[in-house]
Amino acid sequence: MSDTELRGVYPVVSTPFQEDGTVDHEGIERVVEAQVDRGVHGVVLFGIAAEFYKLGDNERQRIVKTATDALAGTDTDLVVSVTDHATYRAERFGQFAEAKGADALMLLPPFFLGPSSDDLTRHVRRVCEAVEIPVMVQYAPEQTGVTLAPETFRELGEAVETLRYVKVESQPPGPDISGIAEGGAGGGVEALVGYAGLQMIDALDRGAVGVIPGASISDHYLTVWERYQAGDREGARRKHAELLPLITHLIQDIEGFIHYEKRMLAAMGLVDSTRAREPAFRPDEHFDRRFEECFEELVDPEPAETSG
Repeated sequence: MSDTELRGVYPVVSTPFQEDGTVDHEGIERVVEAQVDRGVHGVVLFGIAAEFYKLGDNERQRIVKTATDALAGTDTDLVVSVTDHATYRAERFGQFAEAKGADALMLLPPFFLGPSSDDLTRHVRRVCEAVEIPVMVQYAPEQTGVTLAPETFRELGEAVETLRYVKVESQPPGPDISGIAEGGAGGGVEALVGYAGLQMIDALDRGAVGVIPGASISDHYLTVWERYQAGDREGARRKHAELLPLITHLIQDIEGFIHYEKRMLAAMGLVDSTRAREPAFRPDEHFDRRFEECFEELVDPEPAETSG
């Protein structure tokens, strides 16, 4: 069993594409290297906001290699998401990621055609048992329709040593995080908050051990995390409040979040193209204008007024 502990900021690496629709591996390298330079604690591949559902198996495998090469010699963790619907395929992709150097897995339970609770827990358990690195279950009921109680995570955590974390993206996430972090889930299972860290402060107050945002502005989340860990909750709250106009605008639509994540990465010179594989989000002028306002306010805030 690996001794990797997930603590801190773990941004999801967007999947950049070139204009011909092929994966931009040089862009992935630049995004990953930028995260290392910023000092985040790890990076995540194939989250929902990384268009995993638009990638082929060979593409996913090559992206894992690209990321592991970019992280070689660093202390930054690599978390690889396992999204395969079939248990057989999920087990094998998890083993592939582990063999290539992943420090942990993020496991999205199957959701197509409504598998039963028994099927869901069996799937999670088998994938966890197939590897020796920590596994974080991605709990995203709004996106998948899959609902699980904290008690289910407790039972799985008690039964399977590798199930160590839950990425909570329920809305609101607070009650589920409390159920996990305060002993309701038990079994050594801990919570990280997703959904662009929209409720990051509440999540940390309830015992969450990390946040999983987008990679473009991960440095801002890192500042929130560091202030909170230093005991400056008010400073963390104020910094988080600076993020809220932008993330509340973007999180209205996941494909929209993907679109603007790439726009921000491109503005930072980390990717060459903002292309997403279709079907993709197309903003109207009002939505686009509001994004520009929020992004500019975040990256170039007006100086604070001084007295005297």
